[in-house]
Amino acid sequence: MTTRTESQADVEQLLDAFKALANPVRLQVLQWLREPERHFPVERAIADPVEVGVCVSHIQEKLGLAQSTVSAYMASLQRAGLVQATRVGKWTHYKRDEARIAEFVGVLGRTL
Repeated sequence: MTTRTESQADVEQLLDAFKALANPVRLQVLQWLREPERHFPVERAIADPVEVGVCVSHIQEKLGLAQSTVSAYMASLQRAGLVQATRVGKWTHYKRDEARIAEFVGVLGRTL
């Protein structure tokens, strides 16, 4: 029986993030979420976009894609640890997970 070493776990973490970032739309959303107040309608927000995140409906509206497609994209980013999801009422809000992104960058630097 083999156990995962730290370097194997690091490689798996990198691969998950690279898979999520390989789609240009997901990459664009992650870039927008870096400055949510600049890219999304703050006046229509039901929660603070910096503290809580951006409502998935606003992300969908900006992308002009089907709700199911946007939900799948955001789920991929969440599984990779690049965004955090928070429920506010019936809506899901997303924001970047800056700590995990920094960890990803560190792992990338140690691995390559």
